[in-house]
Amino acid sequence: MAELHVRNQLLAALAREERDGLLAASNLVHFGSGEVLHESGRPIEQVYFVESSLLSCLSGRAGRDQIEVAMIGRDGMAGISVALGVAETPFRIVAQRSGAAYRCPAQAFIRILDESASVRMTILRYAQIFTAQIAETGRANARQTVEARLARWLLMAHDRIDGNEIMLTHESLAHMLGVRRPGVTVALHVLEGGRMIRSRRGSIEILDRAKLEDAAQGSYGVPEAEYRRLIG
Repeated sequence: MAELHVRNQLLAALAREERDGLLAASNLVHFGSGEVLHESGRPIEQVYFVESSLLSCLSGRAGRDQIEVAMIGRDGMAGISVALGVAETPFRIVAQRSGAAYRCPAQAFIRILDESASVRMTILRYAQIFTAQIAETGRANARQTVEARLARWLLMAHDRIDGNEIMLTHESLAHMLGVRRPGVTVALHVLEGGRMIRSRRGSIEILDRAKLEDAAQGSYGVPEAEYRRLIG
């Protein structure tokens, strides 16, 4: 097939023949903010390689009891449990913002993994990184201040978008972090006072990543280092 420009870093890490084979079994789809890609406890029928968007991996009961345990962008894929031989996921995957992804039927994806040891190894390495991200999110939620957790979240989002502006409301941030909205508002004021960000209605602009990393107090960087080590 003709060479296609892909932004997804997992797909880009594959050899061209392997990437073309996976893309031939996929189609590019677009989805809106708030759209559910995977529902917890239900069979995964499609896997998604994100081109542009931020996906939230949510854990917990439906509604406000849910909290984000991982973030997926162009660095990865939704539906990783399929590669581990599991047909369902305990997580709910929701698009935080509109975007696009290459969607591949789960059965076709399994067949590709069975046929290519190299593709399977890349995907399993991503599963390791995804697990590390969930673990670090749990540690941050248990040990870090709201300001540090917010700084970490903003850095992770910044890694997965173009430019420096993250479109998100205070209410959505509170939901992702599992804290009350006033707590997010106070944390944003602290980071803005340190000239790390500029907060506007519905958007946050990153001004100084280095300061933001300091504000994260060591909660950012472990999964990112694993990604560089295992995938590049």
